[in-house]
Amino acid sequence: MQSNKIFSTDIEVRFRDLDALGHVNNAVFFTYFEEGRKNFSKKIFKVSDLSDFSFIMAHIRCDYLKPIKFNGHITLKMWVKHIGNRSFSFEYKLIDSKDESMVYATGESVQVCYDYTADTSMAVTDKMREAMAQYLIQP
Repeated sequence: MQSNKIFSTDIEVRFRDLDALGHVNNAVFFTYFEEGRKNFSKKIFKVSDLSDFSFIMAHIRCDYLKPIKFNGHITLKMWVKHIGNRSFSFEYKLIDSKDESMVYATGESVQVCYDYTADTSMAVTDKMREAMAQYLIQP
């Protein structure tokens, strides 16, 4: 995997993320993926306001591999898997920040470009396609 095509976000485990067993609740993993998408959108798509988001979630999955504990130091690695006509997909890997061989979870999401005013899907813009291309890793 080409590291220059991977977007990274450090994640801080919050007390509220934990369940009664002392590890990060399964639903919170999706919040960590969301945090990555938010940071990617701010940096790569130059989103500065909620109205700048031009996509909606169509599908998301997470494969849980190891529990994350309260004192965990985690990093979300993400990259673009596919850019279609109206949609694009991300792949995710939650890893230990100090030991990248420790993978807590992997996942994938599909976003559809969306015109909220017209309430319909729209084409991936050339600007978005160009911005995402630098993070595209195809199998």
